[in-house]
Amino acid sequence: MTKTILDHVAIGTRALTDGWDLFGGLLGGSWVYGGDSPGFWWGQLRFRAGPKIELLTPAGPGAAFLERFLASRGAGPHHFTFTVPDIAAALSRVRAAGIEPVQISLLNAAWKEAFLHPKDAYGIVIQVAEQSGPPPVLEAPAQLPAPGPSSAFTLVAHHVADIDGAVRLFEEALEGEVVRRQDTAEASVAELSWENGACLRLVQATPAAGGAGPRRGGVPGYLRFSRDGQQFSPPDRSRTADLAQRLGISLQLGSDS
Repeated sequence: MTKTILDHVAIGTRALTDGWDLFGGLLGGSWVYGGDSPGFWWGQLRFRAGPKIELLTPAGPGAAFLERFLASRGAGPHHFTFTVPDIAAALSRVRAAGIEPVQISLLNAAWKEAFLHPKDAYGIVIQVAEQSGPPPVLEAPAQLPAPGPSSAFTLVAHHVADIDGAVRLFEEALEGEVVRRQDTAEASVAELSWENGACLRLVQATPAAGGAGPRRGGVPGYLRFSRDGQQFSPPDRSRTADLAQRLGISLQLGSDS
């Protein structure tokens, strides 16, 4: 890897089968890898383009942080992970943006990481990580169905209270490319992209439209998936909406054609 990318969106849940059915069986995600970490079990699925989806569930000692998240918010988006070629340089950029990283762990040569607190990172936890060497080869969970028709993970929408500050973070510190910026009477919108096809849409509603609380008032928005030349059938849409509700997320479905 030579550039920073928005690698995955992590979703916390107690019911992994909902995530496997939605992101695997319906949206065509294929198994990448996963396993046990202190306090949680995680697994990732890859799509035709865009970031991966990671599912997290509490497991074993040390699960208090994820248990607190699920108890206070229910299932839903937990963090964004950006992988970087040089974590020291990335954290220098983060500090230059006025944000102090927390939980910095640099001793494991294979996986170095740090986090940005949601009050500083415009409403969601951000993990910054440097990975060296190939990921471990681990079998897919037995509950994961065969992938459905291929789809692309085309957009992550995220509501923020300070769009200028958020753009500085995601552009300058996390090396996204601003591909669109629009200000209207209803909202300010900025879109950033990374070379893996990940696209992040930042939205700040204007005060007249009922927006913008304090800086920590960011809210994860919706995730958009599209199929290559295919429409989602009514049964697929109904099942998708049901599973998305259980997972505490909002989805938009479309076609690339």
